[in-house]
Amino acid sequence: MLNLTVFLLVLALISAVLGFGGLAGTAVGLAKIAFLVFLVLAILHFFLGGRATA
Repeated sequence: MLNLTVFLLVLALISAVLGFGGLAGTAVGLAKIAFLVFLVLAILHFFLGGRATA
């Protein structure tokens, strides 16, 4: 999930530099959503005690 967030933020940065404002705004919005989903899943995993993976 964090890889997706970082990819979308890099895409937004490159798009903004090249002048594609609509694409940059969309990528930032999707990055926010991906990060929030990651955060919720991480908190649930922490409180519900997911099993350790090797």
